[in-house]
Amino acid sequence: MSQTVDPKLRRELAREDLIYFPDSRPGIFRQRLGKKFEYYDADGKKIRERKALLRIKNLIIPPAWQDVWISPHENGHLQATGIDDRRRKQYLYHPDWLKISQENKFSKMIDFGSSLPKIRQKIYYELRQKLLSKERLLATVVWLLEHTFVRIGNEEYSKENNSFGLTTLHNRHANVRGSEITFKFRGKSGVENTIEVDNPVIARTIKECIDLPGYELFQFIDDEGNRHTVESKDVNLYLKDLTHDDFSAKDFRTWGATNLSAADLYRKGAVSDEKEVKKNVFETVKEVAHHLNNTVSVCRTYYIHPTVIETYSKNLLVPHFEPYAKTRAAKRGLSWNEYALIGLLKKFA
Repeated sequence: MSQTVDPKLRRELAREDLIYFPDSRPGIFRQRLGKKFEYYDADGKKIRERKALLRIKNLIIPPAWQDVWISPHENGHLQATGIDDRRRKQYLYHPDWLKISQENKFSKMIDFGSSLPKIRQKIYYELRQKLLSKERLLATVVWLLEHTFVRIGNEEYSKENNSFGLTTLHNRHANVRGSEITFKFRGKSGVENTIEVDNPVIARTIKECIDLPGYELFQFIDDEGNRHTVESKDVNLYLKDLTHDDFSAKDFRTWGATNLSAADLYRKGAVSDEKEVKKNVFETVKEVAHHLNNTVSVCRTYYIHPTVIETYSKNLLVPHFEPYAKTRAAKRGLSWNEYALIGLLKKFA
């Protein structure tokens, strides 16, 4: 997670009596003593206070972690960090910080949905460039993010875990036949991904990428004829420059899951029986989780805006969607159900 936080989050931290305290600041460190650990403050003084030791114990920091840093503040947003046995940096956050972060992610959905027409218009034109430019490749990646809900990926995670996201795919992960593309790769947590796309414009770009020398899929040619790869940071910067807002590639998965679930629950219709409501919600979340290659629990907690399930359970979602469905009223660049979803979130979130 980033070591900076915007003013809005700082205010929310204060509301929850938390402080922003990253591991770049002096903290508590531990030293092994036999089968146990001793803890020392930033000045090297051994910690003996029972309350402080109990707090550290309750963090349940894995014994195998190396280079452990522990916040000296029990209300610090970040409680501990360390390096696991696979040399990956791990983080333990304060529960209230996780809650704030989650709420902040969902709070962006109205603005993100409203920005989709601008994003779609831009990528429509850049996808049709003749040269395999950086802009055309970024537009291709964004199109795939929106239509497949695939994870963006990053180079460091890919190397450490031998797993892939969109921007870290290799040529061997993609197969093009006419307008059809099949992506097959090992994703996060070792989950095998098979993604099929049928779009002649996207297929043309992927075919040109495969034909370039090298093994990385998403490469482009600059004005001097040099090859470069597109990384997740390039995609996020592209989105920020385009929308003038703090959106990232990850927002496409959240929006996609929220939009799919709202549309599916509307199709299921209003029900008054509580058991039927729970059944419909479970089936919808299960279907959306399948699209995202996630578990049902992760999908519901981290990707579907809670207002969607809350309003369906209270018999508010279906009546809200009905006038949009009847007239197919849509805003330019948005489908009618996306337009309805934005209205739902504005009204009830």
